[in-house]
Amino acid sequence: MDFIQSIDWMQILRCFIVAGIICIIGQILIDKTKLTPARTLVIFVTTGAILGGIGLYPKLIEFAGCGATVPLTGFGANLAKGALEEVSSNGLIGAFIGGVKASAGGIAAAVFLGYLASLISKPKIKKQ
Repeated sequence: MDFIQSIDWMQILRCFIVAGIICIIGQILIDKTKLTPARTLVIFVTTGAILGGIGLYPKLIEFAGCGATVPLTGFGANLAKGALEEVSSNGLIGAFIGGVKASAGGIAAAVFLGYLASLISKPKIKKQ
């Protein structure tokens, strides 16, 4: 029973609301524009990288926790954070290796779990 009392319900609510807003924006972009899901993905990663690079996205992460780190914008912010850290320690080459280095665990998990999902499911080509 002590476990339930120690849960920060406001943090869970902030996480849910922020992640939901990010998902709503993505769904609107897919439904109301001619953008493909792949282009929407690129927009989200790029937006996260830009907001992370200028220091705004870390404030959102502080506010919403996983509600900001789990969506694709969080991946972009993580890429920017890694690149900036590596540039400060290794110079210009850090801009190329830092983002991938910081995100290696997530990238490896996505590839592995994507492969497992492809073995289990029966993928179909979407009809236009």
